[in-house]
Amino acid sequence: MPECIGVIGAGSWGTALAYLLGQKGVPVWLWGRDPERIQALQREHVNRRYLPEVVLPDTVTPTADLHALTACEAWVLAVPSGAVRSVLNRLPYGASLCIIAAKGLEPDTGKRMSEVVLETGRWTPEQIAVLSGPNLAVELVRGVPTATVAAAYHLPTAETVQELFMTPTLRVYTNNDVVGVELGGALKNVYAIGAGMSDGLGFGDNTKGALLARGLAEMMRLGAALGACPETFMGLTGVGDLFATAASRLSRNYRLGYAVAQGKTPQQALQELGQVAEGYFTAFVAQRLAHQHGIDTPLLNAIAEILNGARSVSDALQSLMTRPPRGEREFRFVRT
Repeated sequence: MPECIGVIGAGSWGTALAYLLGQKGVPVWLWGRDPERIQALQREHVNRRYLPEVVLPDTVTPTADLHALTACEAWVLAVPSGAVRSVLNRLPYGASLCIIAAKGLEPDTGKRMSEVVLETGRWTPEQIAVLSGPNLAVELVRGVPTATVAAAYHLPTAETVQELFMTPTLRVYTNNDVVGVELGGALKNVYAIGAGMSDGLGFGDNTKGALLARGLAEMMRLGAALGACPETFMGLTGVGDLFATAASRLSRNYRLGYAVAQGKTPQQALQELGQVAEGYFTAFVAQRLAHQHGIDTPLLNAIAEILNGARSVSDALQSLMTRPPRGEREFRFVRT
């Protein structure tokens, strides 16, 4: 069990994870890139921008100095997926354990976060793990019961992360399908945007139920083509996270879709959010990957085309509803 943890990223998710670990008595360094906000966090121990309702325990030390993390045996990456590579390149060395809490795909390369981490050459596959599940930061710090997944190529690594994060209100399961867990955490954000659009248009639960079911089928098809176990998407990091993100107004991706359906441009909606909505970037990357692998993803395509301005919400809806009839189970899952 690591005796000191460095949480990299002082947004809502990083702050929530630092709070959880600190409550367990684990010494935590919480790194953020904005010195002024970190100074305020040092004075007040409250992240007023992201989680104003929670006071960080004394075991959590905020810092804007990456070199402070050299004392940590494990790092938790909780920055936006597009920033993971640049932040890692700035770090002075690699801790013995790297826990990836970012949910997304690298915009330029389409790589999963574990692939980005491994490309730095600082960690072996046995030294990395992924933490993912239906875990909204606000509910986590409130102690609302939930569960998550610690995925790793090496079972003892997953078990270490499981022990580290397990609390009376957070149940942690292990999984060896790193690819599936990462893709579930990334792709569900896209369909959560679609769920927000559905609600923003005033549609009911029938519409959202159909949207999420067909979205899950697309996630499973694309995941299988990229090397994931389709069954993983039926677990916490697939259907569990998809439901939590697509049904909650706490979700940034849901709020993005809702605002777009209400007439805002994606850029206006993102600006009003003031935070990163991972699904916006993931939509374009996933659409590209689906095309490269010949995977049929009409719902993903529609969401991406709305977000890039190529299609209106009403036009996308009409296109989806007037597609030729087909069977529900026409596709076979083929893992590459």
